[in-house]
Amino acid sequence: MKYNRFEDLPVWNAALELAVRTYALSGKAQFRNQHSLRDQIERAAVSVSNNIAEGFERGTTQELLTFLCIARGSASEVRSMLCLLERLLGFADLKSEI
Repeated sequence: MKYNRFEDLPVWNAALELAVRTYALSGKAQFRNQHSLRDQIERAAVSVSNNIAEGFERGTTQELLTFLCIARGSASEVRSMLCLLERLLGFADLKSEI
């Protein structure tokens, strides 16, 4: 299937949902005094969809693949921070959301 807009890509929509859910999580009270952690996880989550969009708009398959790899790296960064949150005592109440 050929896509004409990045907004039609299922992977971009999934990445956008990751960002929405990340913001919902980081808006919780447990993040109130965790400014750098909150900023980092939000920025990484937003970076996933942004890199997919940028790679798509570059117009070449090679650049798209490059930016998809960068997006995967950002998604891994989010996953790593979620693993950290699971281990921090202050976030135990959020385990089911993490």
